[in-house]
Amino acid sequence: MLSKLWVFITEDIWRIMSSDITNAKKRRRYNLIKIVTLAIKRYQSDNLQQRAAALTYSTFLSLIPLLAVLLAIAKGFGFQNIVESQLFQYFPGQQEAMSQAFTFVNSYMQEMKGGVFLGIGLLVLLYTVFSLISNIENTFNLIWQVPKGRSYVRRFTDYFSVFLILPIFLICSSGISILFTATFSTLQDYQVLAPVYEVLLTIVPIIIAVFMFTGLYMYMPNTKVKFNHAFYAGVVAAISFNFFQYLYVHGQMWVSKYNAIYGSFAFIPLLLLWMQLSWVICLIGAEIAYAGQNVRNYEFAAESKNISRRYWDFLLLTVTNLIMKRFEKGEVPYTANEISQENKIPIHLTNRILYRLTEVGIVNEIKDCDSYANYQPAVDINQVTLSYFFSKIDQHGVEHFKIDKKHKFHAEWEKILQLREDMFLNNKEILVKDL
Repeated sequence: MLSKLWVFITEDIWRIMSSDITNAKKRRRYNLIKIVTLAIKRYQSDNLQQRAAALTYSTFLSLIPLLAVLLAIAKGFGFQNIVESQLFQYFPGQQEAMSQAFTFVNSYMQEMKGGVFLGIGLLVLLYTVFSLISNIENTFNLIWQVPKGRSYVRRFTDYFSVFLILPIFLICSSGISILFTATFSTLQDYQVLAPVYEVLLTIVPIIIAVFMFTGLYMYMPNTKVKFNHAFYAGVVAAISFNFFQYLYVHGQMWVSKYNAIYGSFAFIPLLLLWMQLSWVICLIGAEIAYAGQNVRNYEFAAESKNISRRYWDFLLLTVTNLIMKRFEKGEVPYTANEISQENKIPIHLTNRILYRLTEVGIVNEIKDCDSYANYQPAVDINQVTLSYFFSKIDQHGVEHFKIDKKHKFHAEWEKILQLREDMFLNNKEILVKDL
């Protein structure tokens, strides 16, 4: 039974398309299994354990500059004390580390003149902070398989916006916490409602963490992330983070050996451990968001890697025929999702087909900011015969290698060209749109 279950989860379930399942509960159950399985596989393939370690190192080096910039902005608004108190509340297990950090930050900020950091110190400070956020963005782009990050101008404007918004977020969350505490404190006077009060006080920081992780998953990758997938991942990450925080705080009594070995520096290895596990939780949440939004792309993924040549040609020709017929009727161009759902072609394979057709110049991609890409013919549909179509597909790619096709293999090269030409010419009068 275990063997069959393992085969079903790793292989068979990916051959079941979501559109084939009519029962809504069963479809959600299967999607959940796919999302969890895909997140685990990609966590391993993306080597996120090492990525978390690299981010831990970057975060530790950037901790003082990051807090300095944050508190400098908060000080400009007159909210420095509120921001400091909120940071202590968010990280209850790092009281000693935060105290040491704020001591260094305050010493650094005393060097300010006229509200501006001195010369090179400001540049180094900003570079360190922006380097950390760039590393975070690059890691999220890796998870989302985004080949290109934000431009330097976008990074500067977006990151600076984050530092302006973050103190306001901390102040708002502080106000919300105070409001909830004041509102629900009256419940303590009632014996029956007192447990409700305790539960509500426990839930408030989790709710704030949910929105924090949701914003992170939506904002950091240089691609469009849907709110619902970012939100579900944010819920998982927030609950996991708060549970880990609880274990960390209440497990401090078991780490007394660190105090005996490291003395006053005992908080450093504990801080590094806390950062490492926090980044692991954060990156797992990012993988869940990616898996939820892209789970359909992995249906028949194993089979798509080993597709036969004739079946590949059949799919290329079929998709081209569909696009041309819709264009001929004057209807709205197809999207990749429409082609996939109407014709039972896995979306992962559909995207590969459309990419190849766009690459060889048979299809054009039409894209705007508010919708998915549409596809229409790139050439006159009354000129695209079977011979033209297969010639474009056949000749696409590189043929410049050192193999001697002018002398040693000249006869073989000419023969294969002649055979292929004869094959194409036999169908030269048939238009693809008329198939």
